[in-house]
Amino acid sequence: MGNILLLNEDFMDFPIGEFPYDRNHSAMGEYHFIHYSGYYGKWYDPVCNHTYNGQGASWIITEYNGKHFMEQMRIRNDKPHRTFPMLTSGSRFWRDYELEVSLRMFTTKWGNAGIGFCCQNSANLLVLIFEEQQLKLEYRHKEEIEVLASVPFEYNCDDTYTMKAAVSGSHVVCEVDGVKYFELDTDYAKQGGKIAITATIPAQFGTVRVFADEKTAEKIKEAEQDYRRQCDEAQKKYPEMKLVKKLNLKNFGSGRQLRFGHLLGNGEYQMVMAQCQKRVNRDAYGTISCLTAFDLDGNILWQHGEPTDNTELGTISADMPMQIYDIDGDGFDEVITAKNFEVLILDGRTGEVKKRAKTPYSTSEEDGTIIGVPDKTYAFDRINPDGMRICNFRGLDKPRDILIKDRYCRVYALNDNLEVMWHFQSDKNTGHFPFAIDINGDGCDELLVGYNMLDCHGKKLWTMPVDDDHIDEIVPGQFMSGPNKGKKYFACVAGKEGFIISDFEGNLLKKDGIGHAQRVSIANYCPDEPGYEMVVVNFWGHQGIVYFYDSEGNERWEMENELNGNLLTPVNWTGDGQDFILLNADTERGGLIDGNGVQVVKFPDDGHPTLCAEAVNLYGDGRDEIVTWDYNSMYIYTQDDNPKENVYEPYKYPEYNASNYRGEYSYREKLW
Repeated sequence: MGNILLLNEDFMDFPIGEFPYDRNHSAMGEYHFIHYSGYYGKWYDPVCNHTYNGQGASWIITEYNGKHFMEQMRIRNDKPHRTFPMLTSGSRFWRDYELEVSLRMFTTKWGNAGIGFCCQNSANLLVLIFEEQQLKLEYRHKEEIEVLASVPFEYNCDDTYTMKAAVSGSHVVCEVDGVKYFELDTDYAKQGGKIAITATIPAQFGTVRVFADEKTAEKIKEAEQDYRRQCDEAQKKYPEMKLVKKLNLKNFGSGRQLRFGHLLGNGEYQMVMAQCQKRVNRDAYGTISCLTAFDLDGNILWQHGEPTDNTELGTISADMPMQIYDIDGDGFDEVITAKNFEVLILDGRTGEVKKRAKTPYSTSEEDGTIIGVPDKTYAFDRINPDGMRICNFRGLDKPRDILIKDRYCRVYALNDNLEVMWHFQSDKNTGHFPFAIDINGDGCDELLVGYNMLDCHGKKLWTMPVDDDHIDEIVPGQFMSGPNKGKKYFACVAGKEGFIISDFEGNLLKKDGIGHAQRVSIANYCPDEPGYEMVVVNFWGHQGIVYFYDSEGNERWEMENELNGNLLTPVNWTGDGQDFILLNADTERGGLIDGNGVQVVKFPDDGHPTLCAEAVNLYGDGRDEIVTWDYNSMYIYTQDDNPKENVYEPYKYPEYNASNYRGEYSYREKLW
């Protein structure tokens, strides 16, 4: 097809051993940006899976007769849902090329192995694979697989096969060992994109080469430069990031266990950071070991517990039970938390205990029916709170109730005297962060806990017709336009159930199987369009694919930035009514993007921490600042034209209900 090599890979640059991977196979990458150490070359592994825990790497580099090989080692791909291990290389702008790969399968009993091409992301590509003694050409998109062509093919475990796929516009030609098996036209090829090696069985890949003719190679280069130019031009239109604070976190640093509030009642923000420990089984029973309150200059106000520079105490993928909120109305925020099987209300100024109460018993009659716990039994006599929310179940002048929960089954409503008013044990997974909302206008909060809606007394009103997995994040509102304008909906990401939209009665309006849907936000990302746009990202399985929807829930585009920890936080950066999307703090592929997927604001290359990021209006001109941190330091950025007068201030999630599992929104006004 051409004499220009876009890729010429023999894996000789790779040291013998493992391709970089998450050795803990944890959920940290859901909302932390983590770059695993090791040599990547020109390849990216888009697949993560918590069921791989203790099983080592998916990909290893081996040697035989002086040659290196990349080998896939997974033997199942059905948990937590169907997943196709792969490595990708190249650019989404690649077009009209020929891919040639040598492949040997180590088993023929099950599974498949082959090559991918026209790969816009790891869940949107064409694949040429061996499977069930057939050669197949398939199109994979989200959870769907369409077989475009197939023929019988008797492959074995001893021979090495040379697979080729040539693409020209919509025309595709597929060969094995120089024999043509498929020639057809498909619109799926027009999208172009990266290449991949993929297998669900132990398989060995040798040389990988991608050819294009000189004219095509030049067009690809121009397309990549055009996108970069588009980003550069957009970035000139908007304020750049200006570093205003650089804090030393000493020995109290942590991951995304951070809260913002007004502890001193002086109109300025202070922060509380929690270090935490794991108990019994991974993240199932995380507990706070130390709380540190500090101001925007890094001065420690107080500490509750003993800090440590052991970063393992920040490496946890669960919510810790803590919020900052003036629950007693004295003008100073309290810190509401739990430790050592007690719920505590701490004075925000000093950290002294104002109120305390034992957490509820995990009663024995429930032990046989508790769902979502390791070993099918709760580890403690008393509840170890997994998260915490401020609610208004009693219909008071302001929220004064506290919701605590165990990991995935039970919720408990406490009043401001820390007395249990009611509790609910769910038959379906509660998810991570139930949403308290007054859906009927009576002044009292109802509670969407997982797929179940409860009234203000903890009685079930309805349940969504969804059975599996759990809801990770929830966003309510009148965000739609068109015939559904003015109606109230919940937009939820629900693991392998995908992205779902229901009305306030639990009826499903939309359901998009995008794999394991993880995060969601709704904001005015396209100010020239009606309603509010939605953006979703997946994680487990094929991670890090960002899906963008219009206000009716119709997909507009999808993008894979080849990074984990995509937050999707709406950012009021310009103050003109348009929101941007915060991905993560990586200097190259992170930053803020707009509703067209264009990178409009970059992080400066100044050595800032990249593990965590958050958007919050710290300095009062109505626009958001960006805070980044890790276990050692914190950087705070504002706009280079700050302060600015008469800027737009959206209605956003209240700071007193912070969570790593809250769907974010940015509305012109409260929309429910």
